[in-house]
Amino acid sequence: MRLFRRVPVECMADPYDRSDRFELIAACEEATLAGFANDILETDPPLSVRQEPRPQLLMQQVREPVERRPFNLGEVLVTPAEVELDGTRGFAMVPGKAERAALSGAIVDAAVAADHSATPSIVDALEQVRARRRERRRTEWAESKHTSSGGWSPPSGRPAPR
Repeated sequence: MRLFRRVPVECMADPYDRSDRFELIAACEEATLAGFANDILETDPPLSVRQEPRPQLLMQQVREPVERRPFNLGEVLVTPAEVELDGTRGFAMVPGKAERAALSGAIVDAAVAADHSATPSIVDALEQVRARRRERRRTEWAESKHTSSGGWSPPSGRPAPR
């Protein structure tokens, strides 16, 4: 029985999909999230904080590549937050100790879920985050490709080992 479904980063492309949006919000810069949250709150909509942003430890589980069994890699520090904005719930969990980013992310999540007037600009920003993540991963992969068998070449001016 498979517990997890592998989804390539390139497939996480829909900021309107809540699971994808959670990942993109977590990868977004705090200043961007805070700017959107401030814009959303300018009209003074009803807002209640359902879960205060408090850093906590979360067990990071990964799948072992040989037998494909899950195991606990270790604990990571995250900051979750949950809000209700004008009757719509929003949630965010960001890496590290980042109360402002978590609360802002939860407000952003609720705004997109409720199709707030700021949604198009939020979605544009989240798509830019996705594009930067994809490009960074491609660059990292290209840089590490030379370490795989058959792709190694010696530094210029040096003969290949025999």
